[in-house]
Amino acid sequence: MRITKGETIAIGPGKISLLDLDMSYRRAWLLIDELNRSLQSPATISEQGGQSGCCCVLTPVGEDIVRWYRDVERIADEACAEKIAALMALLKP
Repeated sequence: MRITKGETIAIGPGKISLLDLDMSYRRAWLLIDELNRSLQSPATISEQGGQSGCCCVLTPVGEDIVRWYRDVERIADEACAEKIAALMALLKP
């Protein structure tokens, strides 16, 4: 779902995901900076221009990282589903 005002997407899944992080702008920026410094090629780049003056966009490396990380999460979830169910069964209702 997206809520628009004219051509602008005022509220949408991306913005809600950012708000859901419960993280300050500075903390988010420090995490991105740390990630970029640890990689051979950066995961994000800052671009000048546009309505807001600049923005941070994913590089192909960043896109790969997100895709591969999500794949690892999915595979781990599938591999551990039986054990997690067994642990959940031990919890009180």
